[in-house]
Amino acid sequence: MTFQQVYGYEPAVRYSAPGRVNLIGEHTDYNDGYVLPFAIDRRTTASIAPRTDRVIRVASAFDEAGGPVSLPLDELTPDAMDGWSSYVFGIAWSLREQGADLADKTGFDVFIESDVPVGAGLSSSAAIECGVALAFNDLWELGLDRKSLARVGQYSENHAVGAPTGIMDQSASLLGEQDAVVFLDCRTLDTAVVDLALEANGLEVLVMDTRVEHAHATGGYAARRASCEKGAKVLGVEALRDVAVDDLPRAQDLLDDETFRRVRHIVTEDQRVLDTVRTLREQGPRAIGSLLVASHESMRDDFEISVPELDLAVATAMEHGAVGARMTGGGFGGAAIALVDREAREAIAAAVTTAFAAAGYREPNVFTVHAAQGARRD
Repeated sequence: MTFQQVYGYEPAVRYSAPGRVNLIGEHTDYNDGYVLPFAIDRRTTASIAPRTDRVIRVASAFDEAGGPVSLPLDELTPDAMDGWSSYVFGIAWSLREQGADLADKTGFDVFIESDVPVGAGLSSSAAIECGVALAFNDLWELGLDRKSLARVGQYSENHAVGAPTGIMDQSASLLGEQDAVVFLDCRTLDTAVVDLALEANGLEVLVMDTRVEHAHATGGYAARRASCEKGAKVLGVEALRDVAVDDLPRAQDLLDDETFRRVRHIVTEDQRVLDTVRTLREQGPRAIGSLLVASHESMRDDFEISVPELDLAVATAMEHGAVGARMTGGGFGGAAIALVDREAREAIAAAVTTAFAAAGYREPNVFTVHAAQGARRD
């Protein structure tokens, strides 16, 4: 299905935005902490044409219903949105909620296509949000910068979609650069681009999608966020970003065991992000493997967001020579990543697939990604 097949004419413009892989720094974003994602060479494209009325129509290549969903600009509310189209409608609503004057704006016909795997923890949702946000910002001539658009995307995800995520995914999708990671301070929104230098070091990032799907708007993600907020309140800090590794013995005295382990993951994960940035700058990517593995162990044991399929993918990759490996994304399914030598990629991918078959798991989708440019007009 194409824009022309749905709407009967050709689109005026196309914008695209990438999914992301988080190299390290999981669940630290909504704790005002540090993250280190990169945009990937899997993208979502929004084909768009302005309308003469104030209606937004949305359709996609992956919506089996086929026909477009329509909402007038004046009727945009979270209650009026439903399903995947809320990722598009929510951006227009969020722009208005964040202060954009849409009183004299016309609507759009929008068609979404994507090769970002859904449910793999590669932020297919933020790819939609960021491509659409950049497009609406340009076409409505709102003049917002990319950091502001990241906040618009996060606000939409939190309040229109209903997923209590932080700002990392949108920041990576909008600010990513070639062969680099985005070092983001989620409190100040200060960013720095850090060279990954994988190409020069003969390394690649292997994504091991377990095909165990997860949904951020339900269940465990919200529970983990609540635990973090509880820990911060008991410890008397604004956010867990304000707790240092040296403060953990005191935290253990004040918190119940489960809350303490949630807190310990966030505090140590923040430190691992800082250590990874320093190591990349001083020693290069081959030196970060132990930090990736420690991150996975913390997510598995303290934050308890891994699943057996993710643990098997990580363990198998390490047994077959990966530099480092960890689950990535919100957890409870999705994907793990492994930093591997280019010439070992196929053997490690085959070993993971074989291990899944032996365990009776669904066949994983294993593929490489490269750090790529962020959202753009194509």
